[in-house]
Amino acid sequence: MENKKKTLGILGGMGPMATVRFYELLTERTLAEKDSDHINALITSTASIPDRTDFILGKSKLSPAPMMCADAVKLRDAGADVIAVPCNTAQYFHSELSASVDVPVLNIVDITALHVKKRGFSCAGILATAGTVKIGAYKNALAALGVDCIDPPEHIQALVTSVIYDYVKAGKPGGEAVFAEISDYMLSHGCDCLILGCTELPLAAPKNDDRLVDSLETLAYESITACNCTPTGFSDAFMSAYEK
Repeated sequence: MENKKKTLGILGGMGPMATVRFYELLTERTLAEKDSDHINALITSTASIPDRTDFILGKSKLSPAPMMCADAVKLRDAGADVIAVPCNTAQYFHSELSASVDVPVLNIVDITALHVKKRGFSCAGILATAGTVKIGAYKNALAALGVDCIDPPEHIQALVTSVIYDYVKAGKPGGEAVFAEISDYMLSHGCDCLILGCTELPLAAPKNDDRLVDSLETLAYESITACNCTPTGFSDAFMSAYEK
């Protein structure tokens, strides 16, 4: 019974395209020969959850926590054994989420920071929403592991915000060119890797650059293993974090 496949609850909608990509990753990266080998998943995608960054930056008084916790309870009540939240900024509310249910809620920031450490990177560039950067989510997690990091300067952070909101969330093309400008700057200013610390960013980033650490990928890997399924299809560079 110990190795029985568990059901994953996906607390999505922040944003919807990131939720879609996360479920795609789970499906692509689970070793399966037939339908029943895949993860059992339950998905909420409450797009009306208030913007996390606006609340953190004080631009809105509407906390997203009550709606997020309500969705966590729905997932638990529907049978979820573990919950994944494919949104980095939402981890600001991780304690409230965890307190609202009696099943594990995976922490995408801690998972990704540990992956960076295990890969042997020494200085990570943090590409994330202004809210995630402001609260120092990755800075604190990496510091606890002895890994240096660099936040983007103001003009680069503005470009990161533009990729997230003006391109990916808005469903408009062209974000790839802006991301390339961001990446070139950060990698030439002391970073040996870049954390895609917003789950929208992988949708505008190149797919085969081993210096990019995709938080959606790290969360997918941990979700697959947490549900007692077998990961597959991850790059050799990615898997090096789990083979030491």
